[in-house]
Amino acid sequence: MSHPCHSIDPATPLAEAPDLELEFARAWELHNAGSLDEAEQAYGRILAAVPDHAEALHFQGLAVHQRGDHARAIELIRAAIALNGEQFGWYSNLGNLLQLSGQKDAAAEAYEQAMRLAPERADIHNNLGVLQGDRGRLEEAESTLRRAVALDPDKAEVHANLGRVLLRLARNDEALGCLDEALRLNPDLLMARPMLGLVYRRLGQLDAAAQVYRDWLARDPGDPTALHHLAGCSGEAVPERAADGYLERTFDAFANTFDDTLAGLHYRGPAQVAEAVAQHLGEPRRALDVLDAGCGTGLCGPLMAPYARHLAGVDLSQQMLDKARLRQAYDTLTKAELTAFLESAEPASRDLIVSADTLIYFGELRTFFRAAAEILRPAGWLVFTVEALAGDEGAGFRLHPHGRYSHRDSYLGEVLAAAGLAVEGLQQVQLRVEAGEPVEAWVVSCKKEAPRSSSPD
Repeated sequence: MSHPCHSIDPATPLAEAPDLELEFARAWELHNAGSLDEAEQAYGRILAAVPDHAEALHFQGLAVHQRGDHARAIELIRAAIALNGEQFGWYSNLGNLLQLSGQKDAAAEAYEQAMRLAPERADIHNNLGVLQGDRGRLEEAESTLRRAVALDPDKAEVHANLGRVLLRLARNDEALGCLDEALRLNPDLLMARPMLGLVYRRLGQLDAAAQVYRDWLARDPGDPTALHHLAGCSGEAVPERAADGYLERTFDAFANTFDDTLAGLHYRGPAQVAEAVAQHLGEPRRALDVLDAGCGTGLCGPLMAPYARHLAGVDLSQQMLDKARLRQAYDTLTKAELTAFLESAEPASRDLIVSADTLIYFGELRTFFRAAAEILRPAGWLVFTVEALAGDEGAGFRLHPHGRYSHRDSYLGEVLAAAGLAVEGLQQVQLRVEAGEPVEAWVVSCKKEAPRSSSPD
């Protein structure tokens, strides 16, 4: 049964209120109804009268977090714990907030304290196991999540989280078992479906993977992730580039673990781009207008900043841009689809465009290269990476089951020339290691050609 919310005049002193417990109940009703500003004020009136009211501090912290102020929320919940350190749920909430704010060591300590207070709580083991996985401590994560499964074998999310860790350990058959169990327990568990498709792709069972995506689309018609990977697995209805919805969802979800994951894959894309820039442009002098096209979490930013009098970044994922902002390397960061951003930019406004591991989500590149050439100044440079498609025969690009495109060097030369961009360097490199195998790529450096002058009659 729902109960009406009762608001209290902020000017009324709490001391005049008939019952402190009633005031706390009213504050919680406001909070539970989503009236966060009023709830925070109500908790504040309780604390003005009773500064050591630990529960009010804790719940005010949750309300502040829900309004987006994670730093103050952490302070409030820490203050509540200082007054009452026996509430396992408060430590668990603190761990969640610390993890959101990127304080992974402190988050682990909070979860471990919660676990000491409530060793039989599967949800705390699950939270800690997910964090351990995010930190690359996969064996610890497996052990913690197996304990969570033992404590609550009917929790679908825990089976799915264990499956994710086993995928990262390349124990694909075991991961498949976990994901099947997760979907048996909860057929609508969205987080399990992309991982189930991934494990079938890893096992080389592309028909089975395609069926996962068809089943997913039957439940959620038009889902961009399912559509994209179905095209990659089946070769049917292959798009010229990945859809905005697919990219935004994928990289918003990936933002918190992106840098750590790529470090574990020995990813060198930004460094390889920077090496090519240094080779062709020489010593950095902070004299160029530079665009990082598809900047992600900003891995290229510190490498390009020495060249830039102005460094701009653009990306489709807001969560990735939030991480890039923390590097303090960029003068501007813009959320936009890349080609649309280029087409709306001022012509001849950039000296250098760099793009590391972004064009792997484009198949057809003519439109992008034309737009890039348009905003480059005469003799400006475009330096980028794409994954390499072997051989000179066949289509110029291919969408793979993993969802990325690869390109032939002959295709790149053709479309760059058509855009007025002369290839000055084409280097084959190993971009990263994935599933134990090196990913071959091109690092391409090209220069805007001078406009052809028409000869007199």
